Amino acid sequence: MDFVLDNSVAMRWLLATEKASDQRYGETILKAMATAQAVVPELWHLEAANVLLSAETRVEVDTADVEAFISHLMSLPIKTDTATHSQAFGRTLSLARAYKLSTYDAAYLELALREGIPIATLDKDLLKAARKAQVKIYLE
Repeated sequence: MDFVLDNSVAMRWLLATEKASDQRYGETILKAMATAQAVVPELWHLEAANVLLSAETRVEVDTADVEAFISHLMSLPIKTDTATHSQAFGRTLSLARAYKLSTYDAAYLELALREGIPIATLDKDLLKAARKAQVKIYLE
């Protein structure tokens, strides 16, 4: 695995943001995936589906856009970590406490620390925690 992919980055591939630097970073990560492989915690798929459903509900995208995007996501070199759940009540919870993160965000940090790889994220709290934990930010 080359890096941990946070949902905040992957959603930029479909849902535009007004912050141009975030959009550029998302596009840079997508281009990098031509030669790099990402890893995500087990909750990533549910988190992505929830964001997509919310965008659909707000009529930012339609069902066909969401289905096409899901197909695109499934074609990318994204591996699901199968040990996320075994860390939840221990290390992930401890990281959430230490860095004042949700346990969802702490799962990404825990995975990056456990694998010794950088993280790709646009989440401000997760960025701050990663830097404090000395986790590199992918392609920063």
